[in-house]
Formats: sequence, C-alpha cells, structure tokens
Amino acid sequence: MASTVEGGDTALLPEFPRGPLDAYRARASFSWKELALFTEGEDMLRFKKTIFSALENDPLFARSPGADLSLEKYRELNFLRCKRIFEYDFLSVEDMFKSPLKVPALIQCLGMYDSSLAAKYLLHSLVFGSAVYSSGSERHLTYIQKIFRMEIFGCFALTELSHGSNTKAIRTTAHYDPATEEFIIHSPDFEAAKFWVGNMGKTATHAVVFAKLCVPGDQCHGLHPFIVQIRDPKTLLPMPGVMVGDIGKKLGQNGLDNGLPLEKRRASGQDPCLTEALLLPHSFAMFHKVRVPRQSLLNRMGDVTPEGTYVSPFKDVRQRFGVSLGSLSSGRVSIVSLAILNLKLAVAIALRFSATRRQFGPTEEEEIPVLEYPMQQWRLLPYLAAVYALDHFSKSLFLDLVELQRGLASGDRSARQAELGREIHALASASKPLASWTTQQGIQECREACGGHGYLAMNRLGVLRDDNDPNCTYEGDNNILLQQTSNYLLGLLAHQVQDGACFRSPLKSVDFLDAYPGILDQKFEVSSVADCLDSAVALAAYKWLVCYLLRETYQKLNQEKRSGSSDFEARNNCQVSHGRPLALAFVELTVVQRFHEHVHQPCVPPSLRAVLGRLSALYALWSLSRHTALLYRGGYFSGEQAGEVLESAVLALCSQLKDDAVALVDVIAPPDFVLDSPIGRADGELYKNLWGAVLQESKVLERASWWPEFSVNKPVIGSLKSKL
Repeated sequence: MASTVEGGDTALLPEFPRGPLDAYRARASFSWKELALFTEGEDMLRFKKTIFSALENDPLFARSPGADLSLEKYRELNFLRCKRIFEYDFLSVEDMFKSPLKVPALIQCLGMYDSSLAAKYLLHSLVFGSAVYSSGSERHLTYIQKIFRMEIFGCFALTELSHGSNTKAIRTTAHYDPATEEFIIHSPDFEAAKFWVGNMGKTATHAVVFAKLCVPGDQCHGLHPFIVQIRDPKTLLPMPGVMVGDIGKKLGQNGLDNGLPLEKRRASGQDPCLTEALLLPHSFAMFHKVRVPRQSLLNRMGDVTPEGTYVSPFKDVRQRFGVSLGSLSSGRVSIVSLAILNLKLAVAIALRFSATRRQFGPTEEEEIPVLEYPMQQWRLLPYLAAVYALDHFSKSLFLDLVELQRGLASGDRSARQAELGREIHALASASKPLASWTTQQGIQECREACGGHGYLAMNRLGVLRDDNDPNCTYEGDNNILLQQTSNYLLGLLAHQVQDGACFRSPLKSVDFLDAYPGILDQKFEVSSVADCLDSAVALAAYKWLVCYLLRETYQKLNQEKRSGSSDFEARNNCQVSHGRPLALAFVELTVVQRFHEHVHQPCVPPSLRAVLGRLSALYALWSLSRHTALLYRGGYFSGEQAGEVLESAVLALCSQLKDDAVALVDVIAPPDFVLDSPIGRADGELYKNLWGAVLQESKVLERASWWPEFSVNKPVIGSLKSKL
C-alpha cells in the first residue's frame, strides 16, 4: 500500500495535469492518493477505473458538445448504453454476494456519467432484481440469471395513479382461481393504474407488480408482489390484457422512460375502465384480468396452495410486516447513493472553480481566488464534509441491507431478523430525505457560488439540480417518509414505557436511548471554540436533541389523544414541530456517529487523522447548527455564548480545511470526461476550457436563422401571419 502511495502506481492514481490548481494541491496537509486508497481500497479504485476507462474509450458513450437530442433519441441511446454496460459484465451475480460494495460503486460511476443511465440500470438490476431475490424463493432464482443476461428487462410497479405513499390503499387486485391455479391481476378502474414506473415505458418486459392478494371466500391478505410479463421480449408489444402509457417529458432524467406512446398501445378484451384511461396523460400501466401462474407470486412472506389456502412462515403479522419493510428498502437506500453522487459532482465543480476564479484583492493589482473568502468557504466546505460523511453512511447502510437480504434468502425467521428489517426501514426512510435535501440545497449553493458561469448549461450544475430533484419524491415523498422514522421511535418508547423494555436494535442505532433520563439532564458546557472542534461535542448534543424531541413528541401525542383527537388526528398534529425534526435529528445523529467512529478507528493512517477529524467535526457541527432554536428551546443551550461558539467553530473548521479543499475534491471527482464541466476540469484552466467549450457549441458564430425578421421595414403582424 505504501509503495502505491509513494510512487508508483500512476496507472491507478495518475498525476493531475499541471495548471492553476497546483498551488492549492501543494498546500494540502495530506496525500490525496493515500486518502483515496484509505477511503475506497485498491480493489475498488481499480474497479472504478475500469468502468470509467471503458466509458471513455467506447464511441457509444462519446460526449457530443451542443447536441440537443429528441426525447425518443435520448431514451434509445440510454437503453443502448445500459445494454452495453451489461455486455461489459462489470458486475456479476457472484459479485453481488462476494463484493456487495461494487453495486453502489457501479451505480455511482454510471450516475456520474448520466443520472438516467444509472437509474435505468439500477431499476432493472437492483430494484427489480432485489425484489425478486429477497421476496421470492428458489423457484424464482431462474429470473436472476435472466436479469443479468438481459433476456428480460424489469421494473417495479407499486405506485398507482391515485395512491403512492399510502400503500395500504393500493387497489390493484390478484384473485386466485383454484380451477386453473392462476392469479387474475386486475385494475378495477383508471385510478388503480400503475403510475410513474421507471423502465416500463419503452423497455420493460416484466414487472414486479404489487397487488392485494385474495383467495376464495373473499379473504384478502394485503399487498403481495407478483412477477408479471407485460411485453413480448421479441416484439416489445404489450401482452394481452396489458395497457401501458407514456408520461412524456419530465423535469429531469429524461433518458429514463416511463411510458409507451399511445398510438402503439394494444389491449385484449377492451374494458370500460381502459377506454376511460385513454383520456389520461400518457403514463400508466393497467391490467385487465391478466392471468399469471400461481408460481408468479413472490412467496417469501406468504404463499397460496394449489387449492387456494393462504400460508405464511410468519405467524406474527407484525414480524411479517417488519421483514417486508426491510425488503422494500433497497430503492430508498439506492436513492441515497444517487443523491450523494450528484452532490459529489456539484461540489467538485464549484470548489475547483473557486480555487481558480480570482476576484478582488487586498490591492488593485492583486486578485485572489474566491476560495480565500470566508463567505465562499462557509457556503461550500460544509457540503464537501457532507459528501464524505453521507458517502460513508450510504455504504454502511447498503451493507446492512445486504445482511438483511442474506437473512431472507437463508430463511431466517428470527425476531432479530424482523427487527433488523424495521430498523433499516426507519433509517432508509429518513436518510433518503436527508441525502436528497442536502444535495438539493448543496447543488443550488454550488450553482450560485459559481456566479454566472454556474448558470451555463454546459457546466452541468443545472442538469445535476434537475436530475436530483426527483430523488426528493421517488420511493416516497420526503416529508411523508420521515413519519415512518418518527413512528418507529415512538413505538420503541411506548414499548419501553408500557413493558419496561430496553432500547435495543440490531444495528445499535437506538441503544443510546437506554440512558434517556440521564441524557436529558445534560447541558452544553463547551466554552471555547478550540474545545468545540471535535465531532464528539456534536454527538453529545445530538443524543440530547433526539431524547428531547422523542419525549416532546410522545407527550404531545398523548396530550392530543387526551383532548379527544383520534389517533389519526393526533399523529397529524404532531408532525410539523415534533415528528419531522425528531426523524431528521435521529438520522443525522446516526450519520455523525458512524462517520465519527470511522475516522477515529485505529487503522486510520496518522497522516490522515487531522483532515478526516476536521471533516467529521465540520459536518456534525454544521448539521447541528440548523437545530440551534431547538437546543435553546429545550434548555441544552443557554446564554449567547453557546450559539456563538457553535457558529465560530464552523467558521474555524472551514478555514482549516480551505487549503485541503482541492485535494479532497481530487479524491471524490471522476475523470474530466465523466465530470463533463469546463469550469471543473482537473487542470484548473478555467477560462481556456470555458472559452473552448463555448466555441464548440452548435451554430455559436452563425447569425440567427430568423435574421430577415430583423428588417425594420417588415411589419411584425404580417410576418407572424405568414408563418401561421
């Protein structure tokens, strides 16, 4: 390892081109190569380099300056690129078990190139594939090989036109017919149309469809997943009884298809509800009494015998629900990774720009890089720290999910397995909002911090902003998801109050609550900035904050119920100022805790401890500073000094990390070909690169095609009429 860092493996970690960024690179307090090796590991760095090199050398992935592809052409190109990724065989089925971190690594590499490509690959291989693997049994394993050979192409159909977050109200049904040993998948009306299903629009041949499972005798057993073929793989025409629709152009990620053009739709046995659906915007999938074999039921949680009897290995409904929650968390965990990659790109662009953009200075003759200004540091460096903290959390949560899915595959029906599913569900439900909102705010700050140049589309910040935006909504609206996490915590506290149970969870994220009463007696006692520059200070404050918000939310909930509110009304009345901040504080604490433990472990090289410690402290204190009002309201903070120390500590850490910023970006930034931003290139030749990119734009030096309209003697009204 040392030899690689000191010298020699330039093929793995090549030197950057000389240029204006050299000054900052020379001032860094650490070796960026050593940090890259510590953060990723040599095997993962080689894996990523293989992917990036393949993309750069393949004409199919060539960047086209100034190209403005039509929606249809963009989706076709994205599918061809996705197909090529499978041909490269970067990730085998065996890798998913032996080297699970290759999965998020591949997703991030693809997403850095194009979010639509990552989403398409992810939805097919991980979301669809994971649902089949974790919810199915041995009889469904044949699908896994077909997924990776692209013999079939998949999608995940849960959300309906009239229901998304409220999954219990999903209305698609699956009635079992013992006479034929088939399930009948049916959409009762257009409001039950499956909606916003990525990959379904143009390419999916199979879908994991969630429907209410009903057996003879009008016995329904709630939502269950089924594998349903929706297209013929040879023709891509819809199967009999299946109707799919097109969503049209979205605000972002338009390389991901969500529908099939209306004029190509076919349905067998036209149903009145399908005719009514033709009046809708083109984005839906409907099923008119589509029959599928009994074996199409993904039967990990429950099955139906040939005679029509429902059976489940989980006698405890709560336990079965806990396991199913965990198995449905893969999409949200993946979105955390997708959001972070967008933030990585934005921060890399903005900080390289800030290190080379010179404006004003101590004298009229001297201009300094805008990164030297405390305001610019305060705007950008906390987001750089957030990238490192959230990226580590994302990887660790993915490994937790892998542990859960291995347990499901091995038939583990223990109470711990069910509790692990509930805990992962709670963490995923809050970390998706945290990651996507942090990225949303971070990209906007990066865009503004790059001034007018940041507004140029070619510099990519606008595309990143638009492509990240759906992460705030897909797999559940962020604010709704936070209720899942607060409900989890409130349930634990209620169990403790009623039964005296200890706070314990498989991943230990709630174990600190055992000291709940004692933690609430603590106060913020740090009096100097120097004593605050450690993430341990923020950790103690976060633990108090979560305990305080948990107590306040629990008391508010009970107060609402005592005043006559129903359970539904009581929970609603607790969300804005209680449940929502509780969920966010809890997941922020978990991120801070995991990153703090990571950077303080004994194996951290001595030369990296200082910079990693500063990143950990900055993210922790910056995140905590957003809860200052709550810390004062609850009495943890008192007097002016506490708030001033916290604010000053954030600024001090930004100043300490300023000289390391470019080297820290070098660790996380992809090659220039993938980053695809003239102002963010690794050579730092800001103006040269920007000027060259402008001149490569289509028709940049040509006069306007409508130049005759400029004539002052030509009446405008007459000109318009002639065109109409």
